[in-house]
Amino acid sequence: MRFPTLGALALTFLTLVAAPAHALNVNKYPALRSFIADMAEQHGYSDPQLRRVFRCARIRPEIIEAMERPKELLPWYEYSNIFLTEENVQRGVRFWKKHAATLTRAREQYGVAPEIVVAIIGVETQFGRNQGGYLILDSLTTLMLDYPPRSAFFRQELTEFLLLARELDVDPCRFKGSYAGAMGLPQFMPSNYRRYAVDFDSDGKRDILASPEDAIGSVAHYLKEHGWETGAPVADDAHLEGTLYFWIEKLGLKPALPVRQLTRYGIFPRRPDNAERRAALISLEGEYGPFFRLGYNNFYVITRYNHNKRYAMAVYDLGERIRQRMEEKPPS
Repeated sequence: MRFPTLGALALTFLTLVAAPAHALNVNKYPALRSFIADMAEQHGYSDPQLRRVFRCARIRPEIIEAMERPKELLPWYEYSNIFLTEENVQRGVRFWKKHAATLTRAREQYGVAPEIVVAIIGVETQFGRNQGGYLILDSLTTLMLDYPPRSAFFRQELTEFLLLARELDVDPCRFKGSYAGAMGLPQFMPSNYRRYAVDFDSDGKRDILASPEDAIGSVAHYLKEHGWETGAPVADDAHLEGTLYFWIEKLGLKPALPVRQLTRYGIFPRRPDNAERRAALISLEGEYGPFFRLGYNNFYVITRYNHNKRYAMAVYDLGERIRQRMEEKPPS
């Protein structure tokens, strides 16, 4: 599916940047020459066309450095302080109120709780305030060429990015986003942009960079496609007894055992609602020692957005704080 030319609207859709001072020499990188050849064979690009594109790319060592020290490696008591702030709660309330009709429509269409959609956009970009300052082409090219642990993944994302730019009929040298190549209010990787972004404001294009409506619909669509259960809980505090629970944590983030079975190992939810509901035991680093929660299917779905348990818990906790603030009655 091709999208209409953005033309004059490109200035609102993209962040324009100057070309780098030093062009990338494609001939110095056999992996890049191979990539260009594959794109030409599989997707109909020409060799000169892609060489012109990569002349505006730079290899940026600071991107590799950022990949080696993601915030998700911080202990929970430090990581959570970045996102669970009064300022973020207030911003979340304002965002919800401003886009209440869109959030309601997304809930009706996809079944996803508004507070989760709002919190994801808050954690990802502070409600659009920080969408990233790296050229996507720089990020993905650097990571494909100079980050061996995940070079195959970023090679595929670079493919998806160039296809996305062609579909949108925009210059791939002008997209900006995160050091990992994510973009827009919800920070979708290019493959997820192509697969899950929706035109929720019905203007003829899927614009998650500048349209909060499209971002809201796209986040809800993503979660629904990954198994979100409407009306089901996300997480709960857990009370532990004994020591038999240790091996349950090793089962991972995907809920594997029903609550009734977990209780046999000394794991008790604070708000039990369904003994047959499957749950995972989630440990987090408190300032004075570990504490535990239960993560249900919807918690696992959030980890499909970002596979780190601290990220998913920050989304859940921020969403709960925003929802509770929305439900508070103004003082009389």
